[in-house]
Amino acid sequence: MSHLTDLPTWAAVFVCGLLLFGAAMALIGSLGLLRLSNFYERLHAPTIATSGGTILICLASMLCFAVLQSRWIFHELLIIFFVTVTTPVTLALLGQAALYRDRFEEQDGVPRKHKPEGEKGTD
Repeated sequence: MSHLTDLPTWAAVFVCGLLLFGAAMALIGSLGLLRLSNFYERLHAPTIATSGGTILICLASMLCFAVLQSRWIFHELLIIFFVTVTTPVTLALLGQAALYRDRFEEQDGVPRKHKPEGEKGTD
């Protein structure tokens, strides 16, 4: 028998709702990864949606264990912090690396490097 049966009804409703919305957001991000056409478009959907899904799932865990065990929710706060900090950084680094590669290989449709005004050179 699980101790989750001791969870009050009001808390179980909130935990289930947060879990379902978090899972739905993560699924939407994953579908965006499959659906979008190029690398630059594919960067945004998974990073934004899965970050939101992870946050909602961690909030569900925080609520569940706060109600059941009256314990600190430090682990979930760390997960939320690191996901929200590392995801945008990873997005920016992957985007910059892909842009550099595409410019180096002179791919079509990639914007050229912007030159400041007053700098001379051939375009």
